[in-house]
Amino acid sequence: MAVEVIAVVPQDSLGRGVLRYYDRQSECAFFVSQPDVRPVLWNGYLDGALEVYRRFGVEHALEIDAVADGRSTSLFFVAVDSAGEVVAGVRLQGPYADAGQAHALVEWRGHAGEDDLRTMIADRMSEGVVEAKGAWVARDAAHRSELSAAISRTVLHGARLLGARYGFATVASFTVARHRACGAVPAERISAVPYPDERYQTVPLWWDTRTYQAFAQESQRSLTELEQDALGLLAACPTEVWREVGRGSEARHRHGR
Repeated sequence: MAVEVIAVVPQDSLGRGVLRYYDRQSECAFFVSQPDVRPVLWNGYLDGALEVYRRFGVEHALEIDAVADGRSTSLFFVAVDSAGEVVAGVRLQGPYADAGQAHALVEWRGHAGEDDLRTMIADRMSEGVVEAKGAWVARDAAHRSELSAAISRTVLHGARLLGARYGFATVASFTVARHRACGAVPAERISAVPYPDERYQTVPLWWDTRTYQAFAQESQRSLTELEQDALGLLAACPTEVWREVGRGSEARHRHGR
């Protein structure tokens, strides 16, 4: 789906429901909005997600009929390439008022770790939890690896924009290293589950907006800070982050508990 960026998101759009920044690594512009504010971009997100998930036979995981009206989505991000094509996206739910709102609990229902995961989410509720869902990158997108990393970074941006400390997502186990590079930490003691089907092992990850710098690769830290600056978000204080968390493996484990 091609989007006329100038027409859809004019230069003076800041404050009118759309934020944006440019990722030089993927050579894409990222737009942040709400479904009812920019329906053209939202439809681009939905169309792209459905195409990618359908290619793997897991389109049911999108629950497209339930989310298409946008009411369960607090914010969404889309990446638009130089040709005006929407080539990646993700949506965010929350901040949650109750741990039971987390979609992850549907995925773990009846599996080992369900109660521990619920407790983990509940323990973070007071400082704000948002959940990233329906992430996708077009299979034929240029710089696909860089785009995938950029989508991972949006979890931090979305959490901060929504006033939450924590970003949360469930991801296929083979993508964990990519998200770790962007500061995510796997949830400790939570066993993987076969979701959306038996071909996948899905695990929960946490992004902490206050401490991600201690875990992210330097290149990803720098990109995160540049993007948050473009979004008008004040930078976290690195001194406080390093002192609180440190870089040892035990600190990493505490973070994911």
